[in-house]
Amino acid sequence: MSSEVEKPLPAVVARQVSKTFRIPEQQVHTLKERALHPRRKISYQTFRALNDVSFAVAPGEFFGIAGRNGSGKSTMLKCIAGIYRCAGEIWCRGRLSTFIELGVGFNLDLAARDNVIMNGLMMGLSPREARRRYDSVIEFAELEEFRDLKLKNYSSGMQVRLAFSVAIQVDADIMLIDEVFAVGDAAFQQKCFDVFTRLRDQGKTIIFVTHDMQSLQRFCHRALLLERGSMVHIGEPVDVADQYLEINFGRDPDVVAQDPTHAGDGDARVADVWVEDDAGQRTGAVPQGQRLTLRALVDFMVDVQDPQASIYVLNEDHAAVLVAGTGLKFERSGRFVAGDRVLFSFTFDNVLAPGRYSPLVTLAHRGAGLDVMDRYERGFSFVVSGAAAQGGLVDLPVDVEIERVDAGVAEEVQA
Repeated sequence: MSSEVEKPLPAVVARQVSKTFRIPEQQVHTLKERALHPRRKISYQTFRALNDVSFAVAPGEFFGIAGRNGSGKSTMLKCIAGIYRCAGEIWCRGRLSTFIELGVGFNLDLAARDNVIMNGLMMGLSPREARRRYDSVIEFAELEEFRDLKLKNYSSGMQVRLAFSVAIQVDADIMLIDEVFAVGDAAFQQKCFDVFTRLRDQGKTIIFVTHDMQSLQRFCHRALLLERGSMVHIGEPVDVADQYLEINFGRDPDVVAQDPTHAGDGDARVADVWVEDDAGQRTGAVPQGQRLTLRALVDFMVDVQDPQASIYVLNEDHAAVLVAGTGLKFERSGRFVAGDRVLFSFTFDNVLAPGRYSPLVTLAHRGAGLDVMDRYERGFSFVVSGAAAQGGLVDLPVDVEIERVDAGVAEEVQA
């Protein structure tokens, strides 16, 4: 008998999937035009939305698909859902629940109850089960006051809450979700986060299309990056997020793959990052309790006024356990010209838990959010040593006392 454990079959497989659309060069808008020119030939241009895309999603995996507008993300999801026919092969093992476009499958002239039941039936529920789940759908969508209102009188936010609530109430094996956070207020978005966390913990298979790189890294086990219909990278969400940012800054995907430690527009570049102990010596290991300094040596390629430098200390799970920036200390950091080399230093007491850490350094133009000159990561790491890990992200000095209290004092304290 073989001792190897058999791997479960994938929940979704896409093999060499391609999708091409035909776009007519001449538009015929009326029946009169067609009647007057019955033999006019209409020429077409072809647009390839997907080009030989292949991947597999394991059962219970939260799989992300990222890419810029027009990269083929939503087209890929619609091919998986069976909305589009495509070249190649797609297999899905289990019932699908789709949340692809706002209002798809809704009849705007019907009230919420009729739409909820009708969508439940289309997703494979029995009429009794669809009716039974109606109350929980309306309650989650927070539409109790509008249950008898026709959907054409709903706002877009109300419609998206109803559609999302219907999608998650179905006991689907595989969920396809496209840009769910693009619509809705902050409270609804937080509700989506809570649901995603619960579904992820329950081991649901989810394919999630998004522009939000924070959501991609927060929820997804793996991710796929598409650009102009072609695969750029498939792997860890943090790597996909980095390459997505690079492509948005205009760099070629092949160049991104060759230099994954840097991202940004190139107006500045981090030349070196290191750690110094309390004696000012470079080191790769810092004991707990000592004061340490993180230094970043930066070369400016253009003239820059008041740039902002930030540093994120990431643990082995890629979670930021410390964040610091120049903006908190200096309202204006100064003017630097092309060719200047500048040293940014961040000093703090080392209360980090024992383990390995990697600094992430960003340089941005003043007052700019994503206008990043350089984003340097994974070029350096250091170790924090200690007697024993307490289990937290940091080990703060804590005074511990044990004091015996007699019964009378205990009653007085409780009162």
